[in-house]
Amino acid sequence: MNISVVIPLFNEEESLPELCEWISKVMTTNSYSYEIILIDDGSKDSSWKVIETLSESNRNIRGIKFRRNYGKSAALNVGFEACLGDVVITMDADLQDSPDEIPDLYKMITEQGLDLVSGWKQKRYDPISKTIPTKLFNWATRKASGINNLHDFNCGLKAYKKDVVKNIEVYGEMHRYIPVIAKWAGFVKIEEKVVTHRERKYGVTKFGLERFINGFLDLLSITFVSKFGKRPMHFFGLWGTLSFFFGGLVSLILIVEKVYKSHYLIPTRDVTDKPLFYLALAAMIIGTQLFLAGFLGEMISRNSNDRNRYQIEKKI
Repeated sequence: MNISVVIPLFNEEESLPELCEWISKVMTTNSYSYEIILIDDGSKDSSWKVIETLSESNRNIRGIKFRRNYGKSAALNVGFEACLGDVVITMDADLQDSPDEIPDLYKMITEQGLDLVSGWKQKRYDPISKTIPTKLFNWATRKASGINNLHDFNCGLKAYKKDVVKNIEVYGEMHRYIPVIAKWAGFVKIEEKVVTHRERKYGVTKFGLERFINGFLDLLSITFVSKFGKRPMHFFGLWGTLSFFFGGLVSLILIVEKVYKSHYLIPTRDVTDKPLFYLALAAMIIGTQLFLAGFLGEMISRNSNDRNRYQIEKKI
């Protein structure tokens, strides 16, 4: 099978018939073998009934329904597990992504040998309250991940080589960072393509401003897990040792100063009367806690089931 189109959705009953018809037209025109996987993320409207009707009329359409709303990341992860195509295309169900982009995305994966192609909605039809935070979010992600050639990490329209989606796990709200997850899994051939952003035709947006706060926290999480998930002592142990050493050095200096001035009868305050001593003591306590956190994290990591699970590209 050439292409799997994975579409997570929540309350999109009005747009689904038009979207599926449009995708099918593009696939037929280009003679692609394909499947459309619609993941209903606990919709409250008639989305699932629409999916059942579409599946009955088109054997290339499949549906998966969650019992409740788990989020876009969960829907994508389940879709990735179920897809069969050599190239996987993801897009939103609100008709703001154009299926006409599929042939070019497919060719970039198959002909240029790319692992992942991310869409870039260079011209957006969003209010300024959304575009400015989005620019800041993308800037921070580029700096943290080192993927400097992407302008829009959160664009729902992406294309993947099959190996990519079968070797990554998307959870929480990590769908914003799939390029970052793919890079840390060893898939470094990542490019972007300018795509059309269409105005929403039906319904309302499902995301609010809180996604930017959650996005920032997820960025910190994925950066830490990617770099130190299998070696937590390298992070906690380093900072714990530095903190303890700094606190101990300051305490030692204060004590030596006290002994020196007492020996030569120079008036001085008690060590315990100096605020700097308590700051040094706090640094030593924090350093000890960080070191112990790294030690415990190392023990947990050593006993995890995937401690020796690595990405293998080829075998002979």
